[in-house]
Amino acid sequence: MVNMTSHEEKTGVPAGLWTRCEICEHMIYEKELADSLHVCPECGHHRRVAARTRITQLVDPDTFEEFAADLRATDPLKFKDRIPYTDRIAREQEKTGEQDAIIVGKAFVRGRAVVLGVMNPAFIMASMGAVVGEKVTRAIEKAIDEDVPLILVTASGGARMQEGMISLVQMAKTSAALAKLDDAGGLYIVVATDPTTAGVAASFASLGDVIISEPKAMIGFAGPRVIANTINAELPEGFQTAEFMLEHGFVDRIVPRSDLRRELARIIDYCGK
Repeated sequence: MVNMTSHEEKTGVPAGLWTRCEICEHMIYEKELADSLHVCPECGHHRRVAARTRITQLVDPDTFEEFAADLRATDPLKFKDRIPYTDRIAREQEKTGEQDAIIVGKAFVRGRAVVLGVMNPAFIMASMGAVVGEKVTRAIEKAIDEDVPLILVTASGGARMQEGMISLVQMAKTSAALAKLDDAGGLYIVVATDPTTAGVAASFASLGDVIISEPKAMIGFAGPRVIANTINAELPEGFQTAEFMLEHGFVDRIVPRSDLRRELARIIDYCGK
């Protein structure tokens, strides 16, 4: 008797060879999906990708030099929900192979030197705790010291509740650091991907000199139901999409993933860095 995975039972194809698009349900060959930068070739849905996959897609080969990789989350509140926070962190580290929800480093994008930070939606939904805030701040400081553009790719569910107020103050910390970058005349580019929400959206994700987004990315503060119940009003359809944000001036440009490297280089050249 041959044992089959649930994937094989549902689709009739071996696991690991095919992926079903969560939007159009088209079956996509894994190699084809990787070649298309994890964008569905049928409907154009931009799937969420891990931080190191995103880095590979954006930077010139063999140019990424990570820094602040030794930072580790602590548990000052001794927080416990379903499991202790320390156990949750350990599980996420084992699952993703990363220490926390953002990777920062120096790199080149089509020959242009940059400091790059990329959030990892697979690590506690890229929630912002002390480590994320510190890494973003160090990336900002590195961009100031080396006089190169800063690019942050955001994808976050917001503040990390397990760190309480320590998490919330990262909004002020990163925003203050960005004010110093602005005073120094530095260029800051935000690439908002799905989802960019809550405390991250309310702080460094909204402070870019140029804010670009992938198509149909969710961008906003609270969830639609929370907002509707708070203001007791019916919300416009699609009000938290990148397209809505572009129409209302919160996003400067929507760029498909296949054009992202070229567009980043063009912005850097145009802004004189």
